[in-house]
Amino acid sequence: MNSTQAGTAPIVLMEGVRKAFRGQDVLRGVDLEVAAGETYTILGGSGSGKSVCLKHMIGLLEADAGTIRVDGRDVTHLSESAWVPVRHDFGMVFQGAALFDSLSILENVAYPLREHRRWPEDRVRARVAECLEAVGLAGIEAMLPAELSGGMRKRVGVARAIALEPRIILYDEPTTGLDPANSRRIGVLIRSLQQRLGVTSLVVTHDLELCFAVSDRIGLLRDGRIAVEGDGQAIRESTDPAMQSFLGGDEPLPAATAG
Repeated sequence: MNSTQAGTAPIVLMEGVRKAFRGQDVLRGVDLEVAAGETYTILGGSGSGKSVCLKHMIGLLEADAGTIRVDGRDVTHLSESAWVPVRHDFGMVFQGAALFDSLSILENVAYPLREHRRWPEDRVRARVAECLEAVGLAGIEAMLPAELSGGMRKRVGVARAIALEPRIILYDEPTTGLDPANSRRIGVLIRSLQQRLGVTSLVVTHDLELCFAVSDRIGLLRDGRIAVEGDGQAIRESTDPAMQSFLGGDEPLPAATAG
C-alpha cells in the first residue's frame, strides 16, 4: 500500500530533503511518502542517516533544503511553538527507551499525560494501566526501570509513546541491544499496535528480521537517498546492487556518521 495507490495524500511526505553536519552531507535529497495506517521501514547501515530522517519528521532537526509535510501541512520551517500541536500526532520510541531512571514505571508512562493533559489522577492512572496492558506489562506500575530487562524497558517506552493516542509512531532502532527473542516480541508489538490502533508506524533499523516482519513497505537509505523501495517481496527480489549488498551483509561503511 502507498498513498498514490490509495488515492489519498500521504500522512508524512519528504521531498528533496537535504541535511549536512559540519559540511558533511548526510541527507542528499530524500524523497519519501508514507500512507496513513501503514508501517514503513527505513532500512540502512549505521551512520546512513536513518535517525536523521525521523528527527526531521518531528521537528528536532530543520532541513537545509527540501519540503516536509505532515498530514498535508508544510512543517519544513515551523517555529518551535508551532511544532507543539503537530507533535501531538506523534509518539516516539527512542533507541535506548529513554526512561527516567529515578521515576517509577507509572510516572514514566504518565509523563506525557501530565505534560499535555489536565486529567484527574484516577484517569491518568487508568490510562497508564491501559497502555501497559497493551504492551503486555500489566501491573508493573510500582517498579523502577532498573528492575526491568532490556526488552521490558523497550516495551515501557512504547507504552509511553502511545499514551497520548498518537496517529503516528516513530521507532528509532527499537531492537538495538536486545536478544532475538525480545527482538521478535518488539516486532509482534509493532504489528499488533498498527492493527489494533490503526496507527501509522515509521521504523528505522538495520535489523533485517524486524524489517521484514513488520513492514508494509521498505526503503533502503543509501548515499543520502532512498535508493530502493518496495514491499517485502520486492525488496527480497530486488536486483539493485545496493540492496543485494545490504541483504548479503556486504554493506560498506558509509561516509556519514549521523545515525
